[in-house]
Amino acid sequence: MGSGENKEKEKWGLDLNLSIQEEFLTGLGFQDFSGEEKEAENDHLGHDFGRGSDFRIGERDFAVETDDFTGSKRLRYTIEEKGKAKVDCGGSQVNLDFDLNLDLRGFEKDPVGGKMDTWPFEAQVLSSGPVMHDFFPDRIERNTQVENCDVSRKDIVFEQRKEIALSSVRKRQSRRKEQKLMQREIARNVAPRFAHLGPQEQMKQHKETKVKLREVDVELDDSQSPFSLALEAIKMRQTVRKGSLTGLSESFFKRVPAKAEDCNALKRDVPTLLDLSLKALAKNADAIVSLEHVPDKLRHRLSHLVSDCGVVDAHFVELLARGSPTEIRLRNISRLTEEEFAKIFSVCDTKDLTVLQLDLCGRCMPDYILRDTLARSSHRLPSLATISLKGAHRLTDIGLTQLAVSAPALQSINLSQCSLLTSQGISDFVSCFESTLRELYIDDCQNIDATIILPALKKLKCLEVLSVAGIETVCDNFVIGLVKACGINMKELGFANCVQLTDISLQIVGKNCPNLCALDLSYLHNLTDSALKHLANGCQSIRRLKLRRNDFSDEAISAFLEVSGQSLDTLSVNNIHRVAHNTAISIAKCSRNLVSLDLSWCRKLTDEALGMIVDCCLSLKLLKLFGCTQITEAFLNGHSNSRVRIIGCKTGPVLEHLDALEPQENPLRYSPLTKAFADQQHIIYHLDA
Repeated sequence: MGSGENKEKEKWGLDLNLSIQEEFLTGLGFQDFSGEEKEAENDHLGHDFGRGSDFRIGERDFAVETDDFTGSKRLRYTIEEKGKAKVDCGGSQVNLDFDLNLDLRGFEKDPVGGKMDTWPFEAQVLSSGPVMHDFFPDRIERNTQVENCDVSRKDIVFEQRKEIALSSVRKRQSRRKEQKLMQREIARNVAPRFAHLGPQEQMKQHKETKVKLREVDVELDDSQSPFSLALEAIKMRQTVRKGSLTGLSESFFKRVPAKAEDCNALKRDVPTLLDLSLKALAKNADAIVSLEHVPDKLRHRLSHLVSDCGVVDAHFVELLARGSPTEIRLRNISRLTEEEFAKIFSVCDTKDLTVLQLDLCGRCMPDYILRDTLARSSHRLPSLATISLKGAHRLTDIGLTQLAVSAPALQSINLSQCSLLTSQGISDFVSCFESTLRELYIDDCQNIDATIILPALKKLKCLEVLSVAGIETVCDNFVIGLVKACGINMKELGFANCVQLTDISLQIVGKNCPNLCALDLSYLHNLTDSALKHLANGCQSIRRLKLRRNDFSDEAISAFLEVSGQSLDTLSVNNIHRVAHNTAISIAKCSRNLVSLDLSWCRKLTDEALGMIVDCCLSLKLLKLFGCTQITEAFLNGHSNSRVRIIGCKTGPVLEHLDALEPQENPLRYSPLTKAFADQQHIIYHLDA
């Protein structure tokens, strides 16, 4: 080496350009430990850290070892000696005082001992040169603490994230479990309405019901009652036909079809000019400018046609609400929004409004919209006698109370399918109209308990129509308590799908409801032929009777028609599988005033039996034969009744035929509107204004 290089070495006291062999020969002690020695040092540092020491590395004396690589001896220096930067290199000492340029900003020293109190988790190395291990013990101590603290913090963060993840998983599992339990509970509550008993269970339940109700039949010896006499005559007639006179049944139903030419002439149905005009207006309802001076009757027909077309929008509703209307009838306003409803009825003049029908208004009429429009103030609807809010699934007890305050003259209300109404809300509402309410419809209101509202219903002095179809809590005790209190005025009862009712309820109805005009007994599987016997003996003025999907016998239905069939104008025996020729004979002989007849799924009726019914019942306008696959063209093209419309056998416009039979309904079904009370409330309204 030259003299210049030696001077430079002496100046810095360190030669970094040593070869590997020279590095080992010189015995300089600043190279890094490797292998097991490094691991032992790390273990020692971690052990001191774990015992809560002051992070100072103690002195360790390293003995002189023999280097197998060079065969010469080399010295191992302690950490304290390294920190003093005193290196013995061949008997001479070299000063290793140099700076590694570590950024120690942010370290806080203990003001007393000068120790590093807190350390940042990362030390930023500012030098861009080669990285070398620090020789100074305080810096080694700092780096060791930083590494250990960094590892400790990472463990803490990992544990925290692990706890958060586990907590999130537990919450999701708990939420899923709650949802499953809630869905299972909903399914458990809803399933009984859709489930049907198996054949064996039905027979078992049927036998138990017969045993239970046999006591009811023994109470009265009605062998001489009209129903019993008619039933005996029917059974005898059937026995005679099946006996010696086997050909009597065939000759009885033998019918000569009308000639094809006569049939075509009679069945020619030419629509009127008014019907064609209304249909054209319904299809172009968006182009109608005004309905002023149009009679209510034509308004109703047009509204029904527009509703069936599904085009009832804000424009058409505004046409009906314009001016000072007396009746607004809309069977489907599901397309209206809250804003459109509020805009129309907030400015509508309702002082003369008598009938208001807003069916399927759940989307546009929650409580707050009702409060701001129709129930904006007391006596807002002073003349309103009839209101229908069927399908208002957002109406609650609060909105119903507001409606009661704004319509003091109310006599009829339809709240069917208002699922948020409760028993307490119905009781409070009914108590406001004890002397005026005549009609109440609460079909399919599942939150209503019939036994809870019974005391309030008993107080209604003028109640004529009650429909509780689909309410599962309706039982025999409810019917007995209601009919004994209000049966003398009762004109219509709807018990469809009230599956707990038995013949006991019909016995009480037959005794206490002599003026009953309409009865719905659909889907009541616990009823037997005794139910028809009680009705025939006590209610002989029934005009509309529905017996869908029941287990009545052909003979019992025939006997009922023999006794009470003269007054019937609507009869439904839909899906009663035992209906056969006896029922057909009784209909043709005793129910000639029928206007609508439903014989769907009665597959024991032949073409001849149906032909006899249609030819004898000249007032018949509608005959439903859905599911009657046994009917042939011989009946469809061979009957002689030109007025009847048969639906169900062929694909056709069903709603068109149904609308043709609906009579023009008055504000109330059976009683005239009590004008005196309405006029009194109208005067009070003007005085308040």
